Order: sequence, then structure tokens, then C-alpha cells
Amino acid sequence: MSKESRMRATVNQKLTEMGERERLKELLRAKLTECGWKDQMKAHCKEVIKDKGLEHVTVEDLLVEITPKGRALVPDSVKKELLHRIRAFLAQHAT
Repeated sequence: MSKESRMRATVNQKLTEMGERERLKELLRAKLTECGWKDQMKAHCKEVIKDKGLEHVTVEDLLVEITPKGRALVPDSVKKELLHRIRAFLAQHAT
């Protein structure tokens, strides 16, 4: 396991143990709904299903199709806010 992987696992563990991971997920959900991301993704899913036909699309197909667009549509401001909160949390809880 690389140093980066170990660090990532440690950060994830600390976020989870302290309940911060859930708070960040709730914040992310709220921000994505607020900026219209959720509605954009819903429309994109409907479009993919319409193009391919409901009987020809699996959940896995849909995920492969929408994930890149979903990630690209997350506003930079939301990404920056989450990153800032994670850094602040880590600075406050550094061991």
C-alpha cells in the first residue's frame, strides 16, 4: 500500500469516526440540489434511457454513461467548499 493510500485511509477513518463524513455528505447533497445538479442528472438519465430504450439499459450501463457527466457538472465552488471543510477538520483534529 502506497503512502498516499495509507494517508487517504487514515483521513477517511478519522472523518468517519468523528461523524464528519456524514455531515459532509449531507452538505454535498444539499449543495447539489441547490445548484440544480440533481435535476440535470435526472434529465440526463431520462435522456439516456429514452435513447437506448428502457429494456436495453441496465443500472450498470446507466452508471457508466452518467458518471463522467455527473462529476463534470459538480460546480467548482462546491468542490472548493468541501475541500476547505476537510482541510479545516484535519487541521483541527491533527494528531
